[in-house]
Amino acid sequence: MWSLIKRGILGKHLKRYGIDNPESFWREAFAPQQGLFSLEELECLRQATVAIPGLGGVGGTHLICLVRSGIGRFKIAEFDTFEPRNISRQYGARVDTLGRSKGEVMLEEAFKINPYLQVEFYWEGLTTENARSFLADVDVVVDGIEFFALKARKLLYDTAREMKIPVITAGPLAFSGVLLIFDPEKSPSFEEFFDIEEDMPETEKALRFALGLAPRPIFLKYLDLKAIDLKKGQGPASVITCYLCSALASMEAIRIILKRPGLKPVPHYFLFDLYLHEIREGYLKKGNRHPLQRLKIFFLKKKLGL
Repeated sequence: MWSLIKRGILGKHLKRYGIDNPESFWREAFAPQQGLFSLEELECLRQATVAIPGLGGVGGTHLICLVRSGIGRFKIAEFDTFEPRNISRQYGARVDTLGRSKGEVMLEEAFKINPYLQVEFYWEGLTTENARSFLADVDVVVDGIEFFALKARKLLYDTAREMKIPVITAGPLAFSGVLLIFDPEKSPSFEEFFDIEEDMPETEKALRFALGLAPRPIFLKYLDLKAIDLKKGQGPASVITCYLCSALASMEAIRIILKRPGLKPVPHYFLFDLYLHEIREGYLKKGNRHPLQRLKIFFLKKKLGL
């Protein structure tokens, strides 16, 4: 059990409200969701295991949203610490957490919400050595890997595909939340869809990943491209969109766990732009290998000076 309970910091509050055992806590804490979910479905969420690699801009809010939704088991991978530049968008980033492990901070946050969580944590992050162990017995993966860490992301998607596990990615691009669901049997592979090859420059890999996430990038109407520096791995990001992405990803994770119908998997895509109040969804045949996507890649490479 989490050390906070052992020290009595949370235990006294649990006892005061009569929720000092897993059953009473679960019934009381998640009762407001009845009507949206049956009791049987709530129990299914409680027994489900979600993998979240990365606890940054979207990963941290993914975790909190899913904990509050009643998911009872997690496998998490994160090696990084909080820095000042994280404060504007990452859930656990505060002045008092600067320099602290993202994993330690977010575990504290999660267990303060539900002290009875079951969590398996990988402090070294996702690696080639632990990828299969990380994904063992997982129902669904919610991708929280940092945008530019494409090598780790490919490892995640390839391993999940081999192990027949669906992967959800929700990317915060400008004020757009973009959502893709990779089904291990129905979707193309990560490499096939994004058309990313090992020997490509990192800048082009990042550009192709962004355009694969958002085949119809309507946010370019208002986004200042001069703020993007792919060579330095930098681009504008907002907490507003991070929260939107976690809401989208969490909803689809719950659909998958409960086997409810939802969005169609890749090569289908979905984009919701909060600033423009517009939605784009469609089917991207051949992914980035589609002729129109190739034109967009060519155009943006020139605009960004790549």
